[in-house]
Amino acid sequence: MKTETKIGKKLYSVRESYWIFYHGIRTMKYMSKAKKKQEIDQKFIERIMLAVTEVNDCAICSYAHTKRALESGMSGEEIHNMLAGIMDDIPDDELAAIMFAQHYADTRGHPTGESWQRIVEIYGTSLAQGILGSIRTIMMGNAYGIAWSSFFNRLRGRSDPRSSLLYEASMILGTVLIPIALIHALISNLFKKPIISF
Repeated sequence: MKTETKIGKKLYSVRESYWIFYHGIRTMKYMSKAKKKQEIDQKFIERIMLAVTEVNDCAICSYAHTKRALESGMSGEEIHNMLAGIMDDIPDDELAAIMFAQHYADTRGHPTGESWQRIVEIYGTSLAQGILGSIRTIMMGNAYGIAWSSFFNRLRGRSDPRSSLLYEASMILGTVLIPIALIHALISNLFKKPIISF
């Protein structure tokens, strides 16, 4: 019997990872600004990050953000539910952001313009940008974390059926492009290019 795999669970290519890093660098600052302005707290950020990680199925990020989520005050049950794709425990005022985060990951960083506009309408520009920054920050971790955790699990005899040694090596070697993506992002910020386009 053939099983369907969610689009987001497909591994990211080196090219996609470059753009994920580029967009992440461009918007991480908005997460920090929203946190500083107390528009978003660590629990909200961790819910976003767990939701994205659940879509992307990144073992190393699940582990790291489970720890951070517990430290932020989330219950073990809520964390378990989020990593299982169950969203029953999410506060009502955060639900739209969490759903957008999942949509962003499911579309591999290409959400619809309508979905983004709805987030801006619900939360306002500043918090919406903070939400986007949170999503893109964890996407960076997922894009590279999946390859690294697949490689380490392979060494332990538990390889990821989605992955191969060639894929893991290409992603690990692809990290040499990170400085280029960083410079590209800084130049785009300098020229005030839009942070999201459709």
